[in-house]
Amino acid sequence: METICKGFKAAGVVAKIKKDDEKKKDLGIIFSEKPASVAAVFTRNKVQAAPVLLDKERIRSGIAQAVIANSGNANCCTGEQGMRDAVAMSDYVSSGMKLSQDSVLVASTGVIGKPLPVGKIETAVPRLIAALSSDGFSDFAEAIMTTDTFPKMISKQGKIGEKSFSMIGIAKGSGMIRPDMATMLCFVCTDADVPPKFLQESLSFATDRSFNRITVDGDTSTNDMILVMANGMSGAEIGRPESQALFQNVLDEVLTGLARMVAKDGEGATKLVEISVKGAVSDKDARVIADTVAHSNLVKTALFGEDANWGRILAAAGRAGVPLDPDKIAVFFNEVQMVKAGMGCGSAAEAEATKVLKTPEFIITVDLNMGKGESSVLTCDFSLDYVRINADYRT
Repeated sequence: METICKGFKAAGVVAKIKKDDEKKKDLGIIFSEKPASVAAVFTRNKVQAAPVLLDKERIRSGIAQAVIANSGNANCCTGEQGMRDAVAMSDYVSSGMKLSQDSVLVASTGVIGKPLPVGKIETAVPRLIAALSSDGFSDFAEAIMTTDTFPKMISKQGKIGEKSFSMIGIAKGSGMIRPDMATMLCFVCTDADVPPKFLQESLSFATDRSFNRITVDGDTSTNDMILVMANGMSGAEIGRPESQALFQNVLDEVLTGLARMVAKDGEGATKLVEISVKGAVSDKDARVIADTVAHSNLVKTALFGEDANWGRILAAAGRAGVPLDPDKIAVFFNEVQMVKAGMGCGSAAEAEATKVLKTPEFIITVDLNMGKGESSVLTCDFSLDYVRINADYRT
């Protein structure tokens, strides 16, 4: 059962935007009954889709009331027409619901370089608006999926004094995922009363601890965005430091949970693996090594092959460009130690590590034994299906 987030409604419908299966939902909307505080983070890719460029301008007001999102077409690299189409997409909602034009945000995901079929969107918007419901978030989650194998949604609750608040998070993402804001779309609604400035600070912090710590294939998309709307309709005010800390914890939990789902649903993935680095000179150094190991195609293919090839892990750590002493490194697969003082622990340890590799989720720990710095990144294996999915993505 979905959590009801006061004042928010959502919907998803079939607009026939997708190329191969016109029965799949591909157009969604989230609506707040009253104007809401809004915050966002966007892709760091220099090539940015029209919806990203439009939303960057519109969120400067700190207020939004609706977001319309489509899958099947990224509306990216489509020139001035693409921007006109993004504006038109928002206009269909603002005029249909009598909202301020600038209060409607837009998101798109799908194939890059093809014109957005705005005629199909215009035709579908009246049905989309009519379908709005407080329990329509699952339909919205389905409508933004591309190569995802399952919809990704989490709900949490918090309490400030005597006032409870709710939060619903929805994400899509499966391929083109790396820690560079992360490659996906994510939408969060909360009925807490949160000032725009703190909402932005809280979102940036939570993003760095969640979506910026996952990778599937090392690619950064052109359409990444996370949007958070807070309409205050629960009456729970986020103002004092203690209430801010509580709100931050709830947002952290929502984004971390969604990020984990995205990494687990990596295109063709069969394993979800946490690369944990500790004993580094600093947290920053640990993060660099964790990123390097998590991104290594040789490590990721070994994970798929269930090969305890610890040499690839050490090689990746050694090229990360941060201080380490090869003679001090230890490597563990869950609790099984594979490397001690930079050397393998033998065939018996490898046999135990192989058992770990056959499980769907596990942790690889790299201990540098040089300091107190630590960090971690979620990754997945690199399978034959990843190549198949992406070789014919457009055809």
